[in-house]
Amino acid sequence: MKSEKITNEGESRRRRYEDACAAAHGLDLVGDRWALLVMRELMLGPKRFGDIRASLPGISANVLTQRLEDLEAGGVLTRRKLAPPAAVQVYELTPWGYQAEPILQALGRWAARSPHHDPTLPISANSFLLSLRTMLDPSRAKDLDVRVGFRLGEETFLGRLRGGALDIAPHTIEDADVTFAAAPAILAAAIYGGQPIEALEAAGVLRVEGDRSLATRFVTLFPLPPRVEPPV
Repeated sequence: MKSEKITNEGESRRRRYEDACAAAHGLDLVGDRWALLVMRELMLGPKRFGDIRASLPGISANVLTQRLEDLEAGGVLTRRKLAPPAAVQVYELTPWGYQAEPILQALGRWAARSPHHDPTLPISANSFLLSLRTMLDPSRAKDLDVRVGFRLGEETFLGRLRGGALDIAPHTIEDADVTFAAAPAILAAAIYGGQPIEALEAAGVLRVEGDRSLATRFVTLFPLPPRVEPPV
């Protein structure tokens, strides 16, 4: 028992930097593997355990449980039970937890320039939608005031683009000016990979409803930063 206690305490100490720098403390809170990605999956609203795990290929149930417990202990997220008839437990970021979105955005902009970034890897609905908020060029979108719907599998989201900013949340999409229906990876190919909308529609992997001229313009609003040259 004593040796087990010493081992656990040693592991706990190794997970902390014992450094007064606030950035070091931030890494104490979210620096473990998967922690920031768990937060990413909650940035657009609460989710059930199974939904979080389904959106993070490669994470085990045990690791996800540990990360959720760590983030809850750090005050980053909370769990609650939805009212009947749902009556299921969900995880949700605290108001302070939601304030971490700029951290994810800055990291995403920086890492998108890496010569080793592989955009063909799996991408979740939340990851794709948050990338739009990250990569939007306000100068290209400042004159637009539109509602954009996204049907990503069984989930629907409504984006409000105005004032050069994009707000997105789970919502019905009946009132959207234009709607995109596809897998997140397909929409990423259209927006970031330069795949023509018409070609993706002809292939049967994308459906566009509503204002087609707006759809054509929308996919041009998210330029990627230039990649750095790999070291010689």
